[in-house]
Amino acid sequence: MTIHPTPITDLILLEPRVFGDDRGYFFESLRRDLLPAGMPDFVQHNESMSKRGVLRGLHFQAPPHEQGKLVSVVRGAVYDVAVDIRLGSPTYGQHFGLVLDTVTKHRLYIPPGFAHGFLTLEDDTVFQYLCSDYYAPETEGCIDFSDADLGIDWSGIWNSTEAFALSGKDQAGQAFASFKSPFVYARS
Repeated sequence: MTIHPTPITDLILLEPRVFGDDRGYFFESLRRDLLPAGMPDFVQHNESMSKRGVLRGLHFQAPPHEQGKLVSVVRGAVYDVAVDIRLGSPTYGQHFGLVLDTVTKHRLYIPPGFAHGFLTLEDDTVFQYLCSDYYAPETEGCIDFSDADLGIDWSGIWNSTEAFALSGKDQAGQAFASFKSPFVYARS
């Protein structure tokens, strides 16, 4: 497994080594001894299946139940985005986005203090997240995925005139300018 830093502080891309032949393929999707120091243990494993054009996010869980996530795609493809919402971070308010799919099998580690969202690019996309804390609905929050201050270009990857399929919660995401972050950046 190769670990790649991203332009956003503490956000990490993991590239597994895939062994393939005419029978199929094999790779280690998670190997604790190869993960960077400081990466948490994961206590909850979530999976969602979505049709093409579903946009989920930008979600976070506030302290004391903040979550780090290791995300990947089992089937299909997503445009995955993480936004740094840690006050004092050198990359506060900046985002990183990339396509996660079954071709590259890349994983993205999103530490606590980030808002996360994704747009499904194919029907029946199966998305997995390993989480460092349990789901605590009383601490969850949502930032507007289309907030101009964040500058996330969802339409550039979408290539369609179809509207995104959104939940009520995601339609009501908070404006970034009025967001009071509960997260404070701590140098690693």
